[in-house]
Amino acid sequence: MKKTLTLGLAVAAGSATMTLQAQEEQGTMVVVGSRTPTQISQIPGAVWVIEKEDLQQQIETGADLKTALGKLVPGLDMAPQGRTNYGQNLRGRSVQVLIDGVSLNSSRGISRQFDSIDPFNIERIEVLSGASSLYGGGATGGIINIITRKGDVGGPNWRTEVAATSGFNRSDDLDKRIGQSVSGGNERVQGYLGVAYQDNGRHFDANGDEIFPDIAQTDLQDNRSIDVLGNLTFNLDANQTLELGAQLFRSGYEGDRGVYFPNLDAATPDLNDAEIRDGYRSDRDPATDRKMVNAQYHHGNLLGQNFYLQVFHREEEASFQAFPYPVAGGSEFRVSKQNTKLSGIKTLFDAQLSDSIGLTYGLDLDREKFDASQMIFDKSVSDATGGLVQERASVEPRYPGYQVDSIAAFAQGNWQVTNGLKLSAGMRRQHTDVEVDDFKGIPGGENDYDATLLNASALYDHGNGHQNWLRYSQGFELPDPAKYYGRAGITVADNPLSAIETDQVELGWRYRGGNWMAQTAAYYAWSDKALEINSGDLSIDVIDEKKRDYGVEGALTLYFDNGIETGGTLHLVRSEQENADGAWEKRDARYASLSSATAFVGWTDYVRSARLQANHVVDLEDDNDRKIDGFTTLDLTLSQQTDVGKFSLGVQNLLNEQYSTVWGQRAAMFYSPYYGPEYLYDYQGRGRTYTLTWSAAY
Repeated sequence: MKKTLTLGLAVAAGSATMTLQAQEEQGTMVVVGSRTPTQISQIPGAVWVIEKEDLQQQIETGADLKTALGKLVPGLDMAPQGRTNYGQNLRGRSVQVLIDGVSLNSSRGISRQFDSIDPFNIERIEVLSGASSLYGGGATGGIINIITRKGDVGGPNWRTEVAATSGFNRSDDLDKRIGQSVSGGNERVQGYLGVAYQDNGRHFDANGDEIFPDIAQTDLQDNRSIDVLGNLTFNLDANQTLELGAQLFRSGYEGDRGVYFPNLDAATPDLNDAEIRDGYRSDRDPATDRKMVNAQYHHGNLLGQNFYLQVFHREEEASFQAFPYPVAGGSEFRVSKQNTKLSGIKTLFDAQLSDSIGLTYGLDLDREKFDASQMIFDKSVSDATGGLVQERASVEPRYPGYQVDSIAAFAQGNWQVTNGLKLSAGMRRQHTDVEVDDFKGIPGGENDYDATLLNASALYDHGNGHQNWLRYSQGFELPDPAKYYGRAGITVADNPLSAIETDQVELGWRYRGGNWMAQTAAYYAWSDKALEINSGDLSIDVIDEKKRDYGVEGALTLYFDNGIETGGTLHLVRSEQENADGAWEKRDARYASLSSATAFVGWTDYVRSARLQANHVVDLEDDNDRKIDGFTTLDLTLSQQTDVGKFSLGVQNLLNEQYSTVWGQRAAMFYSPYYGPEYLYDYQGRGRTYTLTWSAAY
């Protein structure tokens, strides 16, 4: 903790704040804080805006989307580095991720919200730290709203990006990216179409060893992804606009490398001495498939108010890795595919009742459907090939299917009491019906629950660049129905689900001035219940033990006349849970967030630029002696603008640090020893890599 605090205070800071303040000066509106376009200076909370330039600078080091955000957003945990973003919390709690206001979260916590869009198609990312009562379930830690690129007047305007990443360990140590977009239009209609493709090779740790696949949640080695995103904006008249958008996204394994178990046919399960070999083949490979359509309508003067209407539909299939389950006579490989369909309507009115009083109110409706299957592979084939070849033997339900219907009404009022003081308060009332199917002899059933979420805040603008706020807010999450009900003896009638509410208080400050800009907030969040995963069958329990997270997040950026800037981010967090004796103890290391910090120094003359960035994760140890080892990595980015586009060279993990990812260390705790030895699940961090990127807009 001392080391982190010293690092944070010595260089303190963050490009996220720089972007936030620069946008503020230009009067840019953001949506995430209030669900309507609002200036950051009018939002009583910690808001971070990641513009495409800041995001691109991280991507040019070879980082993926969740890794980039973990380094840019104070309060957001560093990324797991595989396909999953499990445990990448915001302020120690779950985060709701959206694309253009459409939630990527679902009741089934699959944790693939960032395996969803290529950064090539992102305009900016808005982040609201802390529990939110305005967006519904899953927002106990905050909101991340990904805003996609849109068309503009004129054109056609073209944009091309080509990149390659390698650690130069072997010929297959090569990731390739290419993106192409076109946009344009006239005063009445503008359009955008972007296609991004990425093809990954094998990954290697700092010792030059091939990284073992993440057989628990899957990773991105030998993975190919394609993201096709398009939208049209119609300016119907002076007051009305209509935006239509659609996305097709696929990210899946395409290789022939797999884990070979030499002792698989032993009389008792023996998963030791496994190695990576060619020859892998399976009837179901890891993949994420997503389709999404989204329509947004705005009327600037409907009954004297701003009116917003959004209609959306999202379909998603998530397939996992063949996984060894202990059975009589050895191990049996199985793999699941989980399907989610989400449809919804959001309506919102924004009224200015007087010069000083405003009211936002609306109604949200959505329906989520879920089902899952499990493919069981032929044991004789798996045993004979050491698990490299997986041939289908049968398919059966993996979890009980269910349907969740929700309706929510909300209202948010604002009162500008004086030139400096603004008071806000609001409420969201949500009713949810859950209908669970019968599953393997366990009767299904129906139940419903209600959640009432409140928020209140005070924002004071000192008039000299300083602002302070005090905020109280609530959020909630729903225990995963699939994992909660999918086990013997747990029936819907005897075990009704209910929302787990989180309360939070936050005290914050931000400043923008001539050569330095800052934002920081201290928070305290608590709830009366907690979710825990059973290591044996990986089901979920809701335990009646209080949970709390408290800490401070912040960023500071310093500017100098010669084009040099320096900064970083700092997040100090502590997660605790009340035990049966009423005493507070450290939360289980499998769930608790880790403190972290970043620091950077950069230079630019707007033709050339350089940036050196340090990223640090603090060690964590709980009261049961479970421990997660932290680590420090360095990233370097150099770029040069030319007449034929921009060239950049990025180096990730510059000092070639050898480390286990946070997810890898957690996975070993979750899955071992019941599902095999620790080394099978301890997913390693990637060693030094080099990324060369060329991009041009024309």
